Amino acid sequence: MPEGVTREAGIMQSLWNGAWIAALGVGVVVWGLIIWASLFHRKRKNSPDSLPPQVRYNLPIEILYTTVPIIMVAVFFYFTARDETEVLKVSANPDVKVKVEGFQWSWRFTTEYDGKKVQVVGTPAQRPELVLPVDQKVQFELNSKDVAHSFWVPAFLFKLDVLPGLTNRFEVTTLNKPSTYVGRCAELCGVDHSRMLFTVKLVPQAEYDRYVSTQAGSAQ
Repeated sequence: MPEGVTREAGIMQSLWNGAWIAALGVGVVVWGLIIWASLFHRKRKNSPDSLPPQVRYNLPIEILYTTVPIIMVAVFFYFTARDETEVLKVSANPDVKVKVEGFQWSWRFTTEYDGKKVQVVGTPAQRPELVLPVDQKVQFELNSKDVAHSFWVPAFLFKLDVLPGLTNRFEVTTLNKPSTYVGRCAELCGVDHSRMLFTVKLVPQAEYDRYVSTQAGSAQ
């Protein structure tokens, strides 16, 4: 996988690109039919006829414009369902587990790694920083204390709803490029929604081990 791209992000990017290619193909066909109908099935200048020649009950054409959209929708559904199933798949033993709790208007991250726990709590004025190792499988468990939120790290090309009374889970293999990435709530959740920001800091494995050892058991 290229540097800075997760496996899950690659799947989503492939689905996105395929959808755009298919949409452009459909657009070309539709535009072509519109232009063809406009040029060849319009009333001619100085024609004595009040209307251009009318065509009715063309069974082959009616079957065509009924079956082709059905096939197209079925193909779109298949690839979307296939990729959604793949990116929402979670394993029994990820390298790191992160419990994400959304609340008005910030985040609480509780990380479990190697039998140790690190908790980070943010405020609208102080965005929390979630530290994770590069190129490792991380499972996120999402819960909300109050209203609907949405956990989104744009660099991961993935977001998922954080809902009260419901636990959502997803798993990503983190990027293999150490850096700091911006995260935010993608669901309008109240007056300070725009301040529900956080950062994800990806560090080398050795640095992550030291971080967990020094921060385990403390709430930042």
